[in-house]
Amino acid sequence: MAVFKIFPIKDASLYSEYTNMNTGMDEILEISSFSKGSTKYVNRSLITFDNTEVSNVLNNHVSSSDRAATDFSASLRLMLASANEVPTSYELHAYPAYVPSGSGNFTDWVTGNGKYGDSPRNSSGVSWEFTQSSGSGTWLSDVPAGVTSSFSGSSGGGAWYTGSGAYNFEATQSHTVVSTHDADINITQGVKAHYNGDINNAGFLVKLDDTNEYQTARQMYLRYFSGNSHTIYPPHLEIKWDDSVDNTNLTEVTDSNPVMKVKNNKGKYTDEGFQKFNLHVRPKYPARTFATSSNYLTNYVLPTASYWGIRDENTEEMVIDFDTTFTKISRDNNGSYFTVHMGGLEPERHYRILIKSTIDGSTNVFDENLVFKVVRNG
Repeated sequence: MAVFKIFPIKDASLYSEYTNMNTGMDEILEISSFSKGSTKYVNRSLITFDNTEVSNVLNNHVSSSDRAATDFSASLRLMLASANEVPTSYELHAYPAYVPSGSGNFTDWVTGNGKYGDSPRNSSGVSWEFTQSSGSGTWLSDVPAGVTSSFSGSSGGGAWYTGSGAYNFEATQSHTVVSTHDADINITQGVKAHYNGDINNAGFLVKLDDTNEYQTARQMYLRYFSGNSHTIYPPHLEIKWDDSVDNTNLTEVTDSNPVMKVKNNKGKYTDEGFQKFNLHVRPKYPARTFATSSNYLTNYVLPTASYWGIRDENTEEMVIDFDTTFTKISRDNNGSYFTVHMGGLEPERHYRILIKSTIDGSTNVFDENLVFKVVRNG
């Protein structure tokens, strides 16, 4: 297993226009910059993943006899719902959030049960000005070294770590006009700091780069699906590591158009645990030999430059894309294989396995109609 998805335990947006408004139950996360008259406004988002769940993955799956628990890559993934007046280039930034302890000794923010459209506005949890319910736990502008906060000289808007000891928490992703505008931000340093206990886990704050936060030329809105959206696009933390094995005496296939089948595809799996998929690979037309068994039964292995991916059967979107480091196909004396974490796939949907391989100098994506369904357990 080299790709593990963890879904958030809470998320919310912060609106400078409505400083005490809570959106902890909203279906949308906003990251925006706009103006009304001469006044500039900014929206930022907070998102938190459970420390226990992350530690379980790192301790029980990443960690092995030849790999440390911290030998991984972690990305924050947000799926775009809509966008407005997006510039030709911009950056998204993600930082570990910092919650000032204050007189209440707070070390985390409260989700609340508000939504953007509530009337009157809900103030039951985190907002631009407060980390708790309205009137308690302010985001302080006077923060310790390695932490920053505020916007354009105003108070509030969250606080976040920029660096601490060996860590550099600056995590960015650049976008251009050809971007999908989905967020895929490498937050490995922040996840490691949470795991090691070097900083409190108050989640991550996501914002625009300063240039675009302070602009007044456009009404720029980026809206992403939240954990409350009840869609197939929830935000998630993607933990990846290289668990590939290459220890085989089998012959490597050299036919650029091989026959490829999953030997053990049951067709239906519950949304938990892991499934190992074993591949039977052979040339389309095996060479004739004098033998007592059929040449068509002989198993080969794919070349080392071979990777797996998973596509949603309905939307045709890649839910796990090919990765030359983290979705390598393993090889042993039983053949080629890979393992999928079923808990990271949305239930009650069909998925298609795709194989990308470079054979005899030609790189192709093989679609052998290898489809399975994930069903909800219980």
